[in-house]
Amino acid sequence: MSSSPSVTSKLRLPSFHNVLRLSTFLRVALILYSEWHDRHSLVKYTDVDYRVFSDAARFILHPGPGETNHAQGPLVSFLQTHFNISLNLGDPYTRETYRYTPLLALLLTPNDWLHPSFGKYFFAACDIINGVLIYRLLVSEILPSASSAPSKSKPKDESATSDTVSETLTAERIQGQATLYTSLHLLNPLVFSISTRGSSESVLALFVLLTLYSVLKARWDAAAILLGLSTHWKIYPVVYGVACLGVIGSSCTKIEEEKGWKGYVRTLINWRTLRFGVISAGTFVLLGAGCYLIWGYPFLHESYLYHIHRLDHRHNFSPYFYLTYLTYPPLVPPSHPVPLSAWSKLVRSPLVSFGPQMVLALGTGLVFGRRRRDVVFAWFVQTVVFVLFNKVCTSQYFLWYLLLLPLLLPRLSTSPLRGLLYLGVWVGTQALWLAEAYKLEFLGRNVFFGLWVRSLVYVLGNVWVLAGIMGDYVV
Repeated sequence: MSSSPSVTSKLRLPSFHNVLRLSTFLRVALILYSEWHDRHSLVKYTDVDYRVFSDAARFILHPGPGETNHAQGPLVSFLQTHFNISLNLGDPYTRETYRYTPLLALLLTPNDWLHPSFGKYFFAACDIINGVLIYRLLVSEILPSASSAPSKSKPKDESATSDTVSETLTAERIQGQATLYTSLHLLNPLVFSISTRGSSESVLALFVLLTLYSVLKARWDAAAILLGLSTHWKIYPVVYGVACLGVIGSSCTKIEEEKGWKGYVRTLINWRTLRFGVISAGTFVLLGAGCYLIWGYPFLHESYLYHIHRLDHRHNFSPYFYLTYLTYPPLVPPSHPVPLSAWSKLVRSPLVSFGPQMVLALGTGLVFGRRRRDVVFAWFVQTVVFVLFNKVCTSQYFLWYLLLLPLLLPRLSTSPLRGLLYLGVWVGTQALWLAEAYKLEFLGRNVFFGLWVRSLVYVLGNVWVLAGIMGDYVV
Protein backbone atom coordinates (compact mmCIF):
# COMPACT_ATOMS: atom_id res chain seq x y z
CA MET A 1 0.00 0.00 0.00
CA SER A 2 2.82 2.39 0.73
CA SER A 3 4.01 2.35 -2.87
CA SER A 4 0.68 3.35 -4.41
CA PRO A 5 1.21 7.13 -4.14
CA SER A 6 4.45 6.75 -6.05
CA VAL A 7 2.76 4.73 -8.78
CA THR A 8 -0.11 7.16 -9.17
CA SER A 9 2.27 10.12 -9.27
CA LYS A 10 4.19 8.45 -12.09
CA LEU A 11 0.94 7.89 -13.95
CA ARG A 12 -0.09 11.50 -13.52
CA LEU A 13 3.19 13.23 -14.27
CA PRO A 14 5.87 12.55 -16.89
CA SER A 15 9.49 12.50 -15.82
CA PHE A 16 11.54 15.67 -16.01
CA HIS A 17 13.70 14.17 -18.77
CA ASN A 18 10.61 13.55 -20.89
CA VAL A 19 9.46 17.14 -20.35
CA LEU A 20 12.94 18.29 -21.31
CA ARG A 21 12.88 16.19 -24.49
CA LEU A 22 9.43 17.47 -25.43
CA SER A 23 10.49 21.08 -24.78
CA THR A 24 13.59 20.68 -26.93
CA PHE A 25 11.67 19.03 -29.77
CA LEU A 26 9.01 21.74 -29.64
CA ARG A 27 11.56 24.55 -29.94
CA VAL A 28 13.54 22.90 -32.73
CA ALA A 29 10.33 22.20 -34.66
CA LEU A 30 9.20 25.82 -34.31
CA ILE A 31 12.57 27.14 -35.50
CA LEU A 32 12.46 24.88 -38.54
CA TYR A 33 8.88 25.94 -39.18
CA SER A 34 9.87 29.62 -38.87
CA GLU A 35 12.36 29.22 -41.72
CA TRP A 36 9.67 27.71 -43.97
CA HIS A 37 7.04 30.23 -42.86
CA ASP A 38 9.24 33.26 -43.49
CA ARG A 39 9.98 32.07 -47.03
CA HIS A 40 6.30 31.65 -47.92
CA SER A 41 4.46 34.37 -46.00
CA LEU A 42 4.41 38.16 -46.01
CA VAL A 43 3.69 38.17 -42.27
CA LYS A 44 6.90 36.81 -40.77
CA TYR A 45 7.15 34.46 -37.80
CA THR A 46 10.59 35.83 -36.95
CA ASP A 47 10.61 38.86 -34.67
CA VAL A 48 11.92 42.06 -36.24
CA ASP A 49 14.39 42.32 -33.34
CA TYR A 50 16.11 39.17 -34.58
CA ARG A 51 16.84 40.85 -37.89
CA VAL A 52 18.21 43.81 -35.95
CA PHE A 53 20.50 41.47 -33.96
CA SER A 54 21.65 39.69 -37.13
CA ASP A 55 22.39 42.96 -38.93
CA ALA A 56 24.34 44.26 -35.93
CA ALA A 57 26.40 41.06 -35.83
CA ARG A 58 27.14 41.39 -39.55
CA PHE A 59 28.23 45.01 -39.10
CA ILE A 60 30.70 43.91 -36.40
CA LEU A 61 32.22 41.25 -38.65
CA HIS A 62 32.42 43.44 -41.76
CA PRO A 63 33.69 46.93 -40.92
CA GLY A 64 33.46 49.52 -43.67
CA PRO A 65 36.21 51.68 -45.14
CA GLY A 66 37.39 54.76 -43.30
CA GLU A 67 34.94 56.02 -40.69
CA THR A 68 31.98 54.11 -42.15
CA ASN A 69 30.82 51.29 -39.89
CA HIS A 70 33.91 51.18 -37.74
CA ALA A 71 34.33 50.88 -33.98
CA GLN A 72 35.03 54.40 -32.74
CA GLY A 73 35.99 54.00 -29.09
CA PRO A 74 38.98 55.69 -27.41
CA LEU A 75 41.01 52.46 -27.35
CA VAL A 76 40.54 51.94 -31.09
CA SER A 77 41.69 55.50 -31.84
CA PHE A 78 44.63 55.22 -29.42
CA LEU A 79 45.92 51.98 -30.95
CA GLN A 80 45.50 53.30 -34.46
CA THR A 81 47.19 56.65 -33.74
CA HIS A 82 50.12 55.54 -31.59
CA PHE A 83 50.82 51.98 -32.73
CA ASN A 84 49.16 51.80 -36.15
CA ILE A 85 47.15 48.81 -34.94
CA SER A 86 43.62 48.34 -36.25
CA LEU A 87 41.15 46.17 -34.31
CA ASN A 88 39.21 45.68 -37.56
CA LEU A 89 35.87 45.68 -35.75
CA GLY A 90 32.67 47.16 -37.07
CA ASP A 91 30.09 49.14 -35.12
CA PRO A 92 26.85 47.26 -34.27
CA TYR A 93 25.13 50.62 -33.74
CA THR A 94 25.48 51.30 -37.45
CA ARG A 95 22.30 49.25 -37.53
CA GLU A 96 19.53 51.69 -36.58
CA THR A 97 17.32 50.60 -33.66
CA TYR A 98 20.04 48.31 -32.24
CA ARG A 99 19.92 49.38 -28.60
CA TYR A 100 21.54 46.54 -26.73
CA THR A 101 24.96 45.64 -25.41
CA PRO A 102 27.54 44.89 -28.13
CA LEU A 103 28.12 41.54 -26.41
CA LEU A 104 24.78 40.33 -27.79
CA ALA A 105 25.85 41.14 -31.35
CA LEU A 106 29.18 39.36 -30.73
CA LEU A 107 27.33 36.26 -29.49
CA LEU A 108 25.27 36.17 -32.68
CA THR A 109 28.12 36.56 -35.19
CA PRO A 110 27.67 32.85 -36.17
CA ASN A 111 24.40 34.03 -37.78
CA ASP A 112 26.62 35.43 -40.54
CA TRP A 113 29.17 32.64 -41.06
CA LEU A 114 27.44 29.49 -39.72
CA HIS A 115 23.64 29.62 -40.10
CA PRO A 116 21.05 32.44 -40.09
CA SER A 117 19.05 30.66 -37.37
CA PHE A 118 22.00 30.12 -35.03
CA GLY A 119 20.71 32.81 -32.67
CA LYS A 120 17.29 31.19 -32.42
CA TYR A 121 18.85 27.86 -31.47
CA PHE A 122 21.06 29.66 -28.96
CA PHE A 123 18.07 31.43 -27.38
CA ALA A 124 16.11 28.18 -27.30
CA ALA A 125 19.08 26.43 -25.64
CA CYS A 126 19.10 29.14 -22.97
CA ASP A 127 15.40 28.40 -22.44
CA ILE A 128 16.19 24.75 -21.81
CA ILE A 129 19.08 25.57 -19.47
CA ASN A 130 16.76 27.91 -17.57
CA GLY A 131 14.34 25.03 -17.13
CA VAL A 132 17.14 22.84 -15.75
CA LEU A 133 18.14 25.56 -13.27
CA ILE A 134 14.53 26.03 -12.15
CA TYR A 135 14.16 22.28 -11.63
CA ARG A 136 17.39 22.02 -9.63
CA LEU A 137 16.45 24.96 -7.41
CA LEU A 138 13.04 23.44 -6.76
CA VAL A 139 14.50 20.04 -5.88
CA SER A 140 17.45 21.21 -3.80
CA GLU A 141 16.29 24.41 -2.13
CA ILE A 142 12.64 25.37 -2.42
CA LEU A 143 10.48 22.25 -2.24
CA PRO A 144 12.37 20.54 0.62
CA SER A 145 11.90 23.57 2.86
CA ALA A 146 8.25 23.92 1.82
CA SER A 147 7.39 20.23 2.35
CA SER A 148 9.39 19.45 5.50
CA ALA A 149 7.15 18.15 8.27
CA PRO A 150 7.70 15.90 11.32
CA SER A 151 6.86 12.28 10.66
CA LYS A 152 4.45 10.30 12.84
CA SER A 153 5.86 7.86 15.38
CA LYS A 154 6.16 4.24 14.31
CA PRO A 155 6.85 0.92 16.10
CA LYS A 156 10.53 0.20 16.68
CA ASP A 157 10.64 -2.89 14.49
CA GLU A 158 9.19 -0.95 11.52
CA SER A 159 10.92 2.41 11.99
CA ALA A 160 13.96 1.80 9.73
CA THR A 161 11.90 0.40 6.85
CA SER A 162 9.22 3.07 7.21
CA ASP A 163 11.76 5.88 7.28
CA THR A 164 13.40 4.56 4.11
CA VAL A 165 10.05 4.30 2.32
CA SER A 166 9.05 7.76 3.57
CA GLU A 167 12.29 9.30 2.32
CA THR A 168 11.84 7.60 -1.06
CA LEU A 169 8.27 8.81 -1.37
CA THR A 170 9.27 12.31 -0.34
CA ALA A 171 12.07 12.41 -2.91
CA GLU A 172 9.76 11.13 -5.65
CA ARG A 173 7.04 13.58 -4.65
CA ILE A 174 9.50 16.47 -4.71
CA GLN A 175 10.78 15.46 -8.15
CA GLY A 176 7.23 15.16 -9.45
CA GLN A 177 6.23 18.55 -8.10
CA ALA A 178 9.44 20.09 -9.44
CA THR A 179 8.68 18.68 -12.88
CA LEU A 180 5.16 20.12 -12.76
CA TYR A 181 6.35 23.59 -11.74
CA THR A 182 9.21 23.57 -14.24
CA SER A 183 6.76 22.70 -17.00
CA LEU A 184 5.12 26.06 -16.41
CA HIS A 185 8.31 27.57 -17.82
CA LEU A 186 9.41 25.02 -20.41
CA LEU A 187 5.93 24.51 -21.90
CA ASN A 188 4.73 28.09 -21.56
CA PRO A 189 3.65 29.26 -25.07
CA LEU A 190 4.74 32.81 -24.29
CA VAL A 191 8.23 31.59 -23.37
CA PHE A 192 8.94 29.22 -26.25
CA SER A 193 7.28 31.40 -28.90
CA ILE A 194 9.32 34.46 -27.95
CA SER A 195 12.66 32.60 -27.95
CA THR A 196 11.98 30.75 -31.23
CA ARG A 197 10.93 34.01 -32.88
CA GLY A 198 14.36 35.37 -32.08
CA SER A 199 13.99 37.44 -28.92
CA SER A 200 17.02 37.50 -26.63
CA GLU A 201 15.10 37.53 -23.32
CA SER A 202 16.16 33.96 -22.51
CA VAL A 203 19.82 35.05 -22.29
CA LEU A 204 19.04 37.65 -19.64
CA ALA A 205 16.80 35.11 -17.89
CA LEU A 206 19.78 32.75 -17.73
CA PHE A 207 21.94 35.39 -16.06
CA VAL A 208 19.17 36.21 -13.56
CA LEU A 209 18.62 32.55 -12.68
CA LEU A 210 22.36 31.97 -12.25
CA THR A 211 22.44 34.98 -9.93
CA LEU A 212 19.49 33.59 -7.95
CA TYR A 213 21.11 30.15 -7.83
CA SER A 214 24.26 31.68 -6.34
CA VAL A 215 22.22 33.70 -3.82
CA LEU A 216 20.25 30.66 -2.60
CA LYS A 217 23.52 28.73 -2.30
CA ALA A 218 25.08 31.68 -0.40
CA ARG A 219 27.85 32.08 -2.98
CA TRP A 220 27.87 35.82 -2.65
CA ASP A 221 30.94 36.71 -4.73
CA ALA A 222 29.58 34.72 -7.67
CA ALA A 223 26.16 36.30 -7.15
CA ALA A 224 27.71 39.78 -7.18
CA ILE A 225 29.56 39.14 -10.44
CA LEU A 226 26.47 37.66 -12.09
CA LEU A 227 24.29 40.54 -10.89
CA GLY A 228 26.75 42.99 -12.46
CA LEU A 229 26.64 41.01 -15.71
CA SER A 230 22.83 40.91 -15.65
CA THR A 231 22.62 44.65 -15.09
CA HIS A 232 25.03 45.29 -17.94
CA TRP A 233 22.86 43.16 -20.23
CA LYS A 234 19.68 45.01 -19.25
CA ILE A 235 19.39 47.53 -16.47
CA TYR A 236 16.34 46.29 -14.51
CA PRO A 237 18.09 43.53 -12.45
CA VAL A 238 19.86 46.30 -10.52
CA VAL A 239 16.83 46.42 -8.18
CA TYR A 240 17.62 42.87 -7.00
CA GLY A 241 20.78 44.18 -5.35
CA VAL A 242 18.76 45.76 -2.54
CA ALA A 243 17.21 42.45 -1.52
CA CYS A 244 20.64 40.78 -1.71
CA LEU A 245 22.13 43.39 0.61
CA GLY A 246 19.34 42.86 3.12
CA VAL A 247 19.85 39.09 3.13
CA ILE A 248 23.64 39.37 3.44
CA GLY A 249 23.45 41.81 6.35
CA SER A 250 20.67 39.99 8.17
CA SER A 251 22.62 36.74 8.11
CA CYS A 252 25.22 38.24 10.44
CA THR A 253 24.37 37.14 14.02
CA LYS A 254 25.91 40.16 15.76
CA ILE A 255 23.97 42.59 13.60
CA GLU A 256 20.71 40.69 14.11
CA GLU A 257 21.09 41.07 17.88
CA GLU A 258 21.18 44.87 17.61
CA LYS A 259 17.66 46.30 17.69
CA GLY A 260 16.19 49.57 16.41
CA TRP A 261 16.96 51.63 13.34
CA LYS A 262 20.70 51.45 13.93
CA GLY A 263 20.62 47.68 13.73
CA TYR A 264 18.54 47.87 10.56
CA VAL A 265 20.99 50.28 8.92
CA ARG A 266 23.89 48.04 9.90
CA THR A 267 22.24 45.13 8.09
CA LEU A 268 22.47 47.21 4.91
CA ILE A 269 25.85 48.83 5.47
CA ASN A 270 28.62 46.58 6.73
CA TRP A 271 31.78 45.04 5.33
CA ARG A 272 29.94 42.08 3.81
CA THR A 273 27.38 44.20 1.98
CA LEU A 274 30.09 46.63 0.90
CA ARG A 275 32.08 43.75 -0.56
CA PHE A 276 29.03 42.55 -2.48
CA GLY A 277 28.29 46.06 -3.75
CA VAL A 278 31.87 46.73 -4.83
CA ILE A 279 32.17 43.43 -6.71
CA SER A 280 28.79 43.84 -8.40
CA ALA A 281 29.26 47.49 -9.33
CA GLY A 282 32.84 46.78 -10.38
CA THR A 283 31.68 44.04 -12.76
CA PHE A 284 29.10 46.39 -14.28
CA VAL A 285 31.63 49.21 -14.64
CA LEU A 286 34.36 46.98 -16.11
CA LEU A 287 32.00 45.55 -18.73
CA GLY A 288 30.68 48.99 -19.58
CA ALA A 289 34.16 50.50 -19.71
CA GLY A 290 35.38 47.74 -22.00
CA CYS A 291 32.49 48.28 -24.41
CA TYR A 292 32.97 52.06 -24.26
CA LEU A 293 36.70 51.80 -24.99
CA ILE A 294 35.95 49.84 -28.15
CA TRP A 295 32.65 51.32 -29.39
CA GLY A 296 32.61 54.74 -27.71
CA TYR A 297 29.65 57.01 -27.07
CA PRO A 298 27.21 55.12 -29.35
CA PHE A 299 27.37 52.25 -26.84
CA LEU A 300 26.46 54.52 -23.90
CA HIS A 301 23.67 56.27 -25.78
CA GLU A 302 21.98 53.32 -27.43
CA SER A 303 22.34 50.87 -24.54
CA TYR A 304 21.47 53.16 -21.63
CA LEU A 305 20.86 56.87 -22.26
CA TYR A 306 18.29 56.33 -25.01
CA HIS A 307 15.97 54.44 -22.67
CA ILE A 308 15.86 57.37 -20.23
CA HIS A 309 14.35 59.73 -22.81
CA ARG A 310 12.51 57.09 -24.84
CA LEU A 311 9.10 58.23 -26.10
CA ASP A 312 6.78 55.36 -26.97
CA HIS A 313 3.06 56.03 -27.37
CA ARG A 314 2.11 52.78 -29.15
CA HIS A 315 2.43 49.03 -28.48
CA ASN A 316 2.52 49.94 -24.82
CA PHE A 317 0.35 48.70 -21.94
CA SER A 318 1.53 51.52 -19.69
CA PRO A 319 -0.91 54.39 -18.97
CA TYR A 320 2.03 56.76 -19.45
CA PHE A 321 1.67 56.24 -23.21
CA TYR A 322 -1.27 58.68 -23.32
CA LEU A 323 0.68 61.50 -21.67
CA THR A 324 3.48 60.82 -24.14
CA TYR A 325 1.01 60.92 -27.03
CA LEU A 326 -0.51 64.24 -25.93
CA THR A 327 2.89 65.91 -25.62
CA TYR A 328 4.67 64.12 -28.47
CA PRO A 329 6.89 66.47 -30.54
CA PRO A 330 5.41 67.29 -33.98
CA LEU A 331 6.94 65.53 -36.98
CA VAL A 332 7.41 68.89 -38.70
CA PRO A 333 8.80 71.51 -36.30
CA PRO A 334 6.82 74.80 -36.43
CA SER A 335 8.47 77.87 -37.94
CA HIS A 336 7.87 79.77 -34.72
CA PRO A 337 8.20 77.23 -31.92
CA VAL A 338 6.22 77.93 -28.77
CA PRO A 339 8.08 77.36 -25.47
CA LEU A 340 6.92 74.24 -23.65
CA SER A 341 4.56 74.77 -20.76
CA ALA A 342 5.51 73.61 -17.28
CA TRP A 343 2.97 70.77 -17.66
CA SER A 344 4.55 69.54 -20.89
CA LYS A 345 8.01 69.67 -19.36
CA LEU A 346 6.79 67.71 -16.35
CA VAL A 347 5.06 65.06 -18.44
CA ARG A 348 8.12 64.61 -20.66
CA SER A 349 10.44 64.29 -17.67
CA PRO A 350 11.56 60.70 -17.08
CA LEU A 351 11.17 61.33 -13.34
CA VAL A 352 7.36 61.20 -13.68
CA SER A 353 7.49 57.44 -14.21
CA PHE A 354 10.97 56.65 -12.92
CA GLY A 355 10.41 58.06 -9.43
CA PRO A 356 7.35 55.99 -8.38
CA GLN A 357 8.68 52.94 -10.17
CA MET A 358 12.03 52.90 -8.35
CA VAL A 359 10.54 53.80 -4.98
CA LEU A 360 8.24 50.78 -5.21
CA ALA A 361 10.82 48.40 -6.70
CA LEU A 362 13.57 49.28 -4.23
CA GLY A 363 11.18 49.67 -1.29
CA THR A 364 9.71 46.20 -1.70
CA GLY A 365 13.25 44.82 -1.90
CA LEU A 366 14.13 46.49 1.38
CA VAL A 367 10.97 45.23 3.09
CA PHE A 368 10.91 41.64 1.86
CA GLY A 369 14.60 40.96 1.26
CA ARG A 370 15.59 39.93 4.78
CA ARG A 371 15.92 36.13 4.62
CA ARG A 372 17.46 33.90 1.97
CA ARG A 373 14.32 31.79 1.76
CA ASP A 374 12.31 34.93 0.85
CA VAL A 375 14.57 36.12 -1.99
CA VAL A 376 12.39 34.59 -4.72
CA PHE A 377 9.32 36.33 -3.29
CA ALA A 378 11.15 39.65 -2.95
CA TRP A 379 12.51 39.49 -6.52
CA PHE A 380 9.10 38.53 -7.90
CA VAL A 381 7.35 41.47 -6.23
CA GLN A 382 10.15 43.85 -7.27
CA THR A 383 9.96 42.70 -10.88
CA VAL A 384 6.16 42.97 -11.09
CA VAL A 385 6.08 46.53 -9.79
CA PHE A 386 9.04 47.49 -12.00
CA VAL A 387 7.23 46.19 -15.10
CA LEU A 388 3.81 47.45 -14.06
CA PHE A 389 4.93 51.03 -13.42
CA ASN A 390 7.49 51.29 -16.21
CA LYS A 391 6.73 54.00 -18.78
CA VAL A 392 7.05 51.35 -21.52
CA CYS A 393 5.45 47.95 -20.98
CA THR A 394 5.17 45.24 -23.66
CA SER A 395 4.35 41.53 -23.53
CA GLN A 396 8.05 40.57 -23.52
CA TYR A 397 8.47 42.30 -20.18
CA PHE A 398 6.05 39.81 -18.60
CA LEU A 399 8.72 37.14 -19.00
CA TRP A 400 10.82 38.95 -16.42
CA TYR A 401 8.51 37.97 -13.57
CA LEU A 402 6.98 34.83 -15.10
CA LEU A 403 10.50 33.40 -14.91
CA LEU A 404 10.29 33.46 -11.11
CA LEU A 405 6.70 32.22 -10.78
CA PRO A 406 7.50 28.46 -10.85
CA LEU A 407 9.91 29.02 -7.96
CA LEU A 408 7.35 31.04 -5.99
CA LEU A 409 4.29 28.79 -6.36
CA PRO A 410 5.36 26.18 -3.74
CA ARG A 411 5.28 28.92 -1.10
CA LEU A 412 1.78 30.16 -1.96
CA SER A 413 -1.38 29.03 -0.17
CA THR A 414 -3.56 29.99 -3.14
CA SER A 415 -6.55 27.72 -3.75
CA PRO A 416 -7.11 26.40 -7.30
CA LEU A 417 -10.25 28.52 -7.71
CA ARG A 418 -8.50 31.66 -6.55
CA GLY A 419 -5.54 30.85 -8.79
CA LEU A 420 -7.85 30.61 -11.79
CA LEU A 421 -9.32 33.97 -10.81
CA TYR A 422 -5.83 35.53 -10.72
CA LEU A 423 -5.08 34.05 -14.14
CA GLY A 424 -8.41 35.25 -15.52
CA VAL A 425 -7.83 38.83 -14.37
CA TRP A 426 -4.26 38.82 -15.65
CA VAL A 427 -5.25 37.51 -19.07
CA GLY A 428 -8.54 39.39 -19.20
CA THR A 429 -7.04 42.85 -18.65
CA GLN A 430 -4.55 42.21 -21.44
CA ALA A 431 -7.29 40.97 -23.77
CA LEU A 432 -9.38 44.05 -23.00
CA TRP A 433 -6.43 46.29 -23.86
CA LEU A 434 -5.50 44.36 -27.01
CA ALA A 435 -9.06 44.52 -28.34
CA GLU A 436 -8.93 48.33 -28.24
CA ALA A 437 -5.32 48.48 -29.47
CA TYR A 438 -6.39 46.51 -32.57
CA LYS A 439 -8.75 49.34 -33.50
CA LEU A 440 -5.87 51.81 -33.27
CA GLU A 441 -3.13 49.81 -34.98
CA PHE A 442 -5.04 48.00 -37.72
CA LEU A 443 -8.22 50.01 -38.26
CA GLY A 444 -6.68 53.44 -37.76
CA ARG A 445 -9.39 54.66 -35.37
CA ASN A 446 -8.77 57.44 -32.88
CA VAL A 447 -9.26 55.42 -29.71
CA PHE A 448 -6.35 56.80 -27.69
CA PHE A 449 -8.52 57.84 -24.74
CA GLY A 450 -10.33 54.51 -24.64
CA LEU A 451 -7.00 52.70 -24.81
CA TRP A 452 -5.72 54.80 -21.91
CA VAL A 453 -8.77 53.84 -19.80
CA ARG A 454 -8.04 50.19 -20.53
CA SER A 455 -4.42 50.75 -19.54
CA LEU A 456 -5.67 51.96 -16.15
CA VAL A 457 -7.84 48.84 -15.87
CA TYR A 458 -4.79 46.75 -16.73
CA VAL A 459 -2.75 48.36 -13.95
CA LEU A 460 -5.54 48.06 -11.36
CA GLY A 461 -6.18 44.42 -12.28
CA ASN A 462 -2.51 43.51 -12.02
CA VAL A 463 -2.13 45.36 -8.73
CA TRP A 464 -5.05 43.33 -7.36
CA VAL A 465 -3.46 40.09 -8.53
CA LEU A 466 -0.10 41.05 -7.01
CA ALA A 467 -1.76 41.99 -3.72
CA GLY A 468 -3.50 38.61 -3.66
CA ILE A 469 -0.25 36.75 -4.30
CA MET A 470 1.48 38.72 -1.56
CA GLY A 471 -1.35 37.84 0.83
CA ASP A 472 -1.12 34.15 -0.10
CA TYR A 473 2.62 33.95 0.50
CA VAL A 474 3.52 31.63 3.37
CA VAL A 475 6.23 33.24 5.47
